[in-house]
Amino acid sequence: MPRSSAAPPTAADVHAALAEVADPADAIHLQRFFKTGPGEYGEGDVFLGVRVPVTRSIAKRFAALPLDEIDTLLNSAVHEDRLAALIILNAEFAEAAKPRTLDINAQAAMVELYLAAVRRGRVNNWDLVDVSAENIIGPWLLDRPRDLLFELAGADSLWERRVALLTTFAFIKAGDASTTFELGERLLDDRRDLIQKALGWMLREIGKRIDERLLTGFLDKHATQMGRTALSYATERLDPALRVHYREL
Repeated sequence: MPRSSAAPPTAADVHAALAEVADPADAIHLQRFFKTGPGEYGEGDVFLGVRVPVTRSIAKRFAALPLDEIDTLLNSAVHEDRLAALIILNAEFAEAAKPRTLDINAQAAMVELYLAAVRRGRVNNWDLVDVSAENIIGPWLLDRPRDLLFELAGADSLWERRVALLTTFAFIKAGDASTTFELGERLLDDRRDLIQKALGWMLREIGKRIDERLLTGFLDKHATQMGRTALSYATERLDPALRVHYREL
């Protein structure tokens, strides 16, 4: 017997919607783009072949997906399932944070679900981290202690460390560079490419969105310790002569 039209959506519904528009040729491209080969950071990840704008469009259709079904999607072997789950979770978290619908308990449950997924390795590629960390953990910690981020920054998992850095994008957008700088100092010696890029990106955003003098102050102190990739990203928007100065260090 078919489900009632009033029944809540399920993870299976989301997966079916994604599978319906999947393109095998795109799956091959995405597996290469997200480095799924042996020894690469996305080793073994499975793609249906759905581009991000299409995944976002499908996710909007399932805005009322229950949290347990989001968790089921996050446990999927399919990358697009996990991406859709995080996009839906972003939307539900934002709705729970609105003044007219403020629900602290719902937000706390979403943060707990998200962190559990991060720690069990289900938020496990740069796009998954980047689409979610600043939108879920970021607003949750804006007015709360941030010890969690230093715990994540000290984890063995590349993805937990990137979550820590990318979460601070929410703070930067709110005019606060302090946590980014503190985490940056702890991760200066981390030479994993995706940490280097994340650190340089967040430093660049401090210069762009808050004050370039804050960025150059950090670089004056730490440029000689920074990896070449992080330094390159951090200095992209600086005056050419200043950029050369820091990169030569």
